[in-house]
Amino acid sequence: MSDRLKVLPQYLLPKQRLTTFAGRVAGAKGGSITTRLIRWFVGKYGVNMDEAENPDIGSYTSFNDFFTRPLKAGARPLADAAFVCPVDGAISQFGAIDDHHILQAKGHRFTTTELVGGDAELARQFQHGSFANLYLSPKDYHRLHMPCDGRLTRMIYVPGALFSVNPTTARGVPNLFARNERVVCVFESAEYGPFVMVLVGATIVGSMATVWHGVVNPKRPQKISEWSYLDQDIVLKKGEEMGRFLLGSTVVMLFKANTIHFNPAWAPERSVRLGEMMGEFTGAA
Repeated sequence: MSDRLKVLPQYLLPKQRLTTFAGRVAGAKGGSITTRLIRWFVGKYGVNMDEAENPDIGSYTSFNDFFTRPLKAGARPLADAAFVCPVDGAISQFGAIDDHHILQAKGHRFTTTELVGGDAELARQFQHGSFANLYLSPKDYHRLHMPCDGRLTRMIYVPGALFSVNPTTARGVPNLFARNERVVCVFESAEYGPFVMVLVGATIVGSMATVWHGVVNPKRPQKISEWSYLDQDIVLKKGEEMGRFLLGSTVVMLFKANTIHFNPAWAPERSVRLGEMMGEFTGAA
């Protein structure tokens, strides 16, 4: 069966309602029911609780508390590299931005302008730059961290669909990452220039949160919203937490031209871990 046929049911499902329901269940404090749900999830997906700061499944009061659990101190040491991987997950695609097009999967591309919500001026900064799409599966640690030092300048909420973002859907749904709901976080690095981290929503992703704002999309408004932080000094260091998914999804990163040379060991579908070398600096910001 082709990937397009496999994802056909997603076009028919009431994704918004399913996501709202899943968010309520994940946030509920259901006592023993919550514990059984978490225990089932850990067994189903092979979650490694030995890495968690709190490995006691029975102590989590909600599924969200478990899902966004912190890691033990030192569990993810940072590589000695200019850019480190910001998540645990797997590589969907990465490489050069072809003029202003990003590779989603074989046969599918989308533009940087579409990804950032239609802001052509913002997208133009990354023309002929580099991108990386990293997928977080259910078993993964779901906090997101900084690939390098950066000062936050803007955040843009872009409403959209809620397709799954797993590899099959990436191959079967055109414009997936520029079609789904997303939160665009724009940073400026003193060393490397501007870069963007885009948190992409998906089916049953209850919400997305950042450390400076909290939950960004609690009511899912059907319009683009924007926040400017130019009058604030919000600076996050390499490896520092910047946000989290309440249920899993994908992060897309954009870097300007002549900025990053990716880790030569990276390849599509390869597993990655927070803190490992993502790349080295290649030019002048």
